[in-house]
Amino acid sequence: MTGADSRCPVEPWAMRVTELDIEALAQNESIFALSNGHVGLRGTLEEGEPRAVSGSYLNGFFEEHPLPYAEAGYGFPESGQTVVNITDGKLIRLIVGDSPFDMRYGMVRSHEQVLDFRSGLLRRATDWTSPNGRSVRVTSQRLVSFARRSVAAIAYQVEPLDAGDLYVAVQSDLLSNEPQNGGRLGDPRAAEALAAPLVSELAAGRGKSGVLVHRTKRSGLRAAVGMDHLLEVPGEVDTSLDITDDLARLTIAARLPQGTKLRLMKFLAYGWSHRRSAAALRDQVEGALATAKLAGWDELAGEQRRFLDTYWAHADVELEGDPELQQAVRFALFHVLQASARAEQQAIPAKGLTGPGYNGHAFWDAETYVLPVLTYTRPESARDELRWRHSILPLARNRAETLDQRGAAFPWRTIRGEECSSYWPAGTAAFHINADIADATARYVAATDDQEFEQGYGLELLVETARLWASLGHFDSAGNFRIHGVTGPDEYTAIVDDNIYTNLMAQRNLREAVASCERWPDIAAEQGVDAEELAGWQKAAEMVVLPYDDHLRVHSQSRGFTEHAEWDFEATPPEKYPLLLN
Repeated sequence: MTGADSRCPVEPWAMRVTELDIEALAQNESIFALSNGHVGLRGTLEEGEPRAVSGSYLNGFFEEHPLPYAEAGYGFPESGQTVVNITDGKLIRLIVGDSPFDMRYGMVRSHEQVLDFRSGLLRRATDWTSPNGRSVRVTSQRLVSFARRSVAAIAYQVEPLDAGDLYVAVQSDLLSNEPQNGGRLGDPRAAEALAAPLVSELAAGRGKSGVLVHRTKRSGLRAAVGMDHLLEVPGEVDTSLDITDDLARLTIAARLPQGTKLRLMKFLAYGWSHRRSAAALRDQVEGALATAKLAGWDELAGEQRRFLDTYWAHADVELEGDPELQQAVRFALFHVLQASARAEQQAIPAKGLTGPGYNGHAFWDAETYVLPVLTYTRPESARDELRWRHSILPLARNRAETLDQRGAAFPWRTIRGEECSSYWPAGTAAFHINADIADATARYVAATDDQEFEQGYGLELLVETARLWASLGHFDSAGNFRIHGVTGPDEYTAIVDDNIYTNLMAQRNLREAVASCERWPDIAAEQGVDAEELAGWQKAAEMVVLPYDDHLRVHSQSRGFTEHAEWDFEATPPEKYPLLLN
């Protein structure tokens, strides 16, 4: 979608589409996804169809699946972790007369979706004529609250557009184990893990509210999702609530005279735990629902706007002369905020909570691309993510020990902290993630002067990552420090010697570890750091090899890289791109 496309006009503070494009459903569902870093809802239509991937996610909630190998090797991870599509609370199905509201049928007279960066609301408006000739206007507003970590809400409105009374039925659902019809990577192991991954433990409801509690089969995590409603309807109305293991449904039947509207406020609450009981999670969700319903839609929307007013006052970037780039910058900043604001010591996945891409794993992207932005726009979120890294230090130490190294070897891809990459060259061998974490730590400390964080978390992160480099690398006969058998950020040039990015980042890691230990010698001593170890880190940093091609006068990506054959791009036809797949 570009500014030249009238279906997606360029606006400084919003993303908008002005028609339904079936071919772009998956893209639009990601663009219009809402999240606060804890709860993520893809931007599907309330009616559930048409859709690409329905998608509701909780940060850190996953299922395990085995990682079999044709030839096993020492230290290969044994199981993977895959983000789970949790109970879908976005669904509000509509029956107009005797026709389901489905924009693939009848006539769509107008349709618009708008993501507003200042209000944090996803708005939708559709005028539709059913196959039986009745016309309605459906409007909705949706939010995932920044102010209330576990809460989302939808304001859904139906208005008759032609003469005469209109009978409608609205079905507001919680739906678990919903079959997915797209969006998965072609991994049969992950697909098997995600086939009906949730086991019902508790289903309860009363009045206009319902709660479903489920657990995963292998990872043993438990999630609760609840809904409650406020209803405004002027004509005759009848409501009923049905609860089963995988479905909670509030059905509303109403007669709408011309000129009236049905307005439904749907409040959603989410919670998960690997320790708390089903009953405790139910109570937690019901409590969050009660306070959200008491506050009401207007207050929730007001809280959202106030949160974002504060954020943009510190984070906004104003550009002159390029409206499309201005829109893109604010869109990116908004999604970075959505991925992190209430993550609160959980990982920041590579796709945020917008979809199942990369299986929901966190990579080096968080520290290298996301945390620099957060450090200068919302430093408390950067601090939270680094505290999550610190929380998985025991697992990283265990991984280093398995690999016969000292210090900590952080996982290349993970949700909970264990290594989930089954491809050693682009996974375990990409040790630079340790230096990426150290780099983010040093940047955060330098930008914020957060001495409490450095003493309690940062120094230990720097020390344990520095120990890995001292162990992984070696001094050659000339006294140079070399790091062999690694994969740099170019994952397709794997298992190389002296990758320049890795070596430069390791150098920074070692120097920052020395500086932190010198600032806080007593804490460093508690970590077992002595003068000899500090001197070793300093020497390694000074003598690290940085490959250089004297003939071309450029630094080489890795030792000998510029001696490889050059690719003939001119003779490569378009159908051979992307090169990775050909």
